[in-house]
Amino acid sequence: MSGIPLGTTGQPRYPSQTPETSMIPEETELMTNSNETTQLLQKHKTMYGEPNGNVDGYDIIGEDDVNPRERRRAWSELAVMDEEMGAAEARKQHQQLFDVKLTKRQKRIIRIGKIATLFTCMIVMAIFFTKDAESETIQTQVAVSQEEFTWINMSEVNEARYKRVRVHIIGNLAENSTEPFLTVQLVRTRDHHIVEVVDNFTVSLIDGETEVNLEEAVEEEKTFKVPWDSKEDRFHLHVVSTTDYYTTVVIGHLGMPSSSDDAVICAAIILVGVYVLIGFELVHRTVAAMVGSFAALATLSAFNERPSMEVVMTWLDYETLALLWGMMTIVAIFSETGFFDWCALMSYKIAKGRMWVLITILCMFSGIVSAFLDNVTTILLLTPVTIRLCEVLDLDPKYVLIAEVLFSNIGGTATAIGDPPNVIIVSNADIAEAAELGYITGIDFTEFTIHMMIGIVFCMAAGYGLLRLMYRSISLKSLDPPEIQRLRHETEIWRQAASRIMVTTNEENTVKMLLLQKVYGLESELRNKIYERKHAQQKIMNWEENLEYLEDKYKITDPILLGKSGFVLTIAIILFFIHSLDNVYLDLGWIAIIAAMALLVLSDINDMESIMHRVEWATLIFFAALFVLMEGLTELGLIDFIGNVVADLIRGVPEESQLTVAIILILWVSAIASSFIDNIPFTTAMVPVIVNLAEDPELKDSLPLKPMVWALAFGACLGGNGTLIGASANVVCAGIAEQHGYRFTFYEFFRVGFPMMLVTTAVAMIYLLICHSTPIAWNY
Repeated sequence: MSGIPLGTTGQPRYPSQTPETSMIPEETELMTNSNETTQLLQKHKTMYGEPNGNVDGYDIIGEDDVNPRERRRAWSELAVMDEEMGAAEARKQHQQLFDVKLTKRQKRIIRIGKIATLFTCMIVMAIFFTKDAESETIQTQVAVSQEEFTWINMSEVNEARYKRVRVHIIGNLAENSTEPFLTVQLVRTRDHHIVEVVDNFTVSLIDGETEVNLEEAVEEEKTFKVPWDSKEDRFHLHVVSTTDYYTTVVIGHLGMPSSSDDAVICAAIILVGVYVLIGFELVHRTVAAMVGSFAALATLSAFNERPSMEVVMTWLDYETLALLWGMMTIVAIFSETGFFDWCALMSYKIAKGRMWVLITILCMFSGIVSAFLDNVTTILLLTPVTIRLCEVLDLDPKYVLIAEVLFSNIGGTATAIGDPPNVIIVSNADIAEAAELGYITGIDFTEFTIHMMIGIVFCMAAGYGLLRLMYRSISLKSLDPPEIQRLRHETEIWRQAASRIMVTTNEENTVKMLLLQKVYGLESELRNKIYERKHAQQKIMNWEENLEYLEDKYKITDPILLGKSGFVLTIAIILFFIHSLDNVYLDLGWIAIIAAMALLVLSDINDMESIMHRVEWATLIFFAALFVLMEGLTELGLIDFIGNVVADLIRGVPEESQLTVAIILILWVSAIASSFIDNIPFTTAMVPVIVNLAEDPELKDSLPLKPMVWALAFGACLGGNGTLIGASANVVCAGIAEQHGYRFTFYEFFRVGFPMMLVTTAVAMIYLLICHSTPIAWNY
C-alpha cells in the first residue's frame, strides 16, 4: 500500500471529512509529547511506508512546546491510523489463501482482464446457443412382434449427416436380462436395400404387457455411431421383438455431432470453471452459477440438445424455492418483534457469558432440530438469533454460523426427513420395487432412522472434537470492541441500503444522498470513538453487569405481532413434521407459502417493499441457477459417468471383498461429489446404480442393497459440508449473514467445512464397516 498523507496538502484518509482539531475538545489537555507522536509516526511508516504528505508541516517532531492545536490535529489522525494498523495486523489470519498484494494498476488490469474474459465467454456461449434451434427427441410409438417389425426413417439425421444418433426405448422394460427381448438395429440402406447392420440395442420386456403407460414406463438409451461412407447412404432404425403378441413401445432418436463424445469432459470443465469463479471470488456466487448454467445450456446446444424454455423451467426445484421464499418472508416479519434479540439474551443468560458453552448449545440444538425439521428451515430460523447473540457476546458471527450450519447438515443426516437426499432415497420407486420383488424388506422411516442415527451420534462427537481443535487457531472474538463493531456494522448496513437505490427521479436521488450523508456521519463518529477509546480508560464489565445492560437494551418490541407470528410459525412447523402422512396433501413448499400469506394477512402489512427487501433474492436466484446447472451437467452425462465408474470398480473386485469395497467407494465418492455438485441430482442418479448392483445375479449374494443405501445417505448428506455450495443450508446461511453485514468467503467456509467433511465421513465409514462388513452383518 502506498503512503498515507498526513500533511495539510495531502488527501484525507476518509471520504467524509479530514480529521479536524475539533475531534479533541480545546479544553482537554493533550497528554502526549513528541516522543509518543514520533513512535506513532514510526508505526505508520512501518505499516504503510513513507508518507506522501509533508509531515514536517505539523511542526511537532522533536519539540514539546509546539502549537497544541497542531499537535492535536496530528495526534488525532495518527491515532486513527494506529487503531487501523492494529486491526489490520489482527486481520492477517483471516486473509484468503490466495491473497496477493497488488498495486492499484495491477488490480485494475486484472479486473479489466476478468471482465473481458467473462464477456468474451458470454459472447461465444450466446453464439453456440443461438446458432441452432431448440431440439427435441423425435418419438415414434410402434407395435411390434416376432412376426411384425417396424422401420423408422431418420430423415433429419440423413439430411444433417450427424455422426451420432442417440436412441431411447420407453416401455414396459424389465430390469433383468431375460426373455422376451426387444431389439433396435441401426441399419445402412442404399437404394432401398439393407447394406449393413451397423449396431443393435437390445432390452428385456416384461412378459405379457402389451400397452405402455408413459408415466410408469422405464427408459433406456444408447448412442450409435453413424458411419458415413457415401452420399447415397441412408440410415434407418429396424425395430423387432421376440414376443408372439404385439407389444407397444416408444422409440425416440436424436442426431448429434461427433463432438458429443466429449460431453462429460465439457461438463467437468464447466463445473471446475464455476468453482474457480466462486472459490477465488472473481464474481458473486450468484453470477458464477448463472454463467455456469448458461455454459451448460450452450454446450447442450452445440451438441444439438438445446432444451426449450419450458423444459428448462421443469429443471427448477420449485418446492425448495417456495420453501425458501415462504420462510424468508416469515422470518422478515418475525424480526420486527424483537424476538431474536430476546432469544439471544436468554441464551446469554443460560451460558452465563461463556463462549464455548454457547457455541456448544447452538451446534447441538441445530443438529437435533435438523434431524426432525428440514435443515434449510432450521438455518433460516437460527441464523438471525445467532447473529444477534454473537453481537451481544462480542464474537465474530462468521465462524459461529459456519459451525452451526455444519452441525445442522450432520444432524439432518440422522432421519429420513432431515435432508433432501434422505427423502429421495426413502421415497424412491426403484427401492420400493426392489422391496416388492423380495430383494430387500423395505425401508421405512423407523428403520432408516435407527441405522443412521447411531452413526450420526459418533459423527457429531468426532465433529465437535475437531471443531474445538480447529477453532484453537481461529480467533472467535470480534477484532473490534462492541461499540466500534456496532458502528462499523451500522455503517455497512446504511451503505448497503444506499447502494440498493437505483436513481431514476429527483426524489430517489435525494433519498440516496440522505443515506450517504448518514454513512458519512457514522464514519465521522467511528473515528471519534476510536480516538476516545485510545485515550479513555475502558471499564471491563463482568457478565452480570453486561446482562443488566443488555436486559435494558434487548426487549420484545411488539408483543401482539409476536403472538401472531408465533401462532403461524407453530402451525407451519407442526405441518412440516406431519406433511409426509398419507392424509396430508401438502409439500414443504406449499406449507411455507400458505404460512407466509397467512402471516401477511394477520400482521396487516402495508409496506410490502420493506418486507420484500429482507428476502434474499440473490440466494433464490443462485438456487435457481444451480438447479439449471446441475440438470445441465446431468444431461451432459457427468453424474451417470460417475455412477458407472463406481459400479464397474465394484464389479471388478473379488466376491469376498465386494461389500467392503462397495461401502467405501459409494460413501467416499458420494461425499466428495456432493461437496462440489448438488447432492440432490447426484443421489437421484446413484439410486438406480446401487439398485442394479443389488439385483445383478452375479452380485446378488455378496452385495445386499441396504448397506449401499446407508453409505449413499451418509456420503451425500455429510459431503454437503465440504464447500460453501455443497448443501442448500450453507448457501442460505451465507446469504442471511451477508444481508446482516457479516460476509464469509468460500475459503473461510472451506477451511472448516472440508476437514469436518473428511473426519465425519471417515467415522461413518468405520461405523458402516463394523456393522456390515464384519461378522455382525447388520444387512437386513
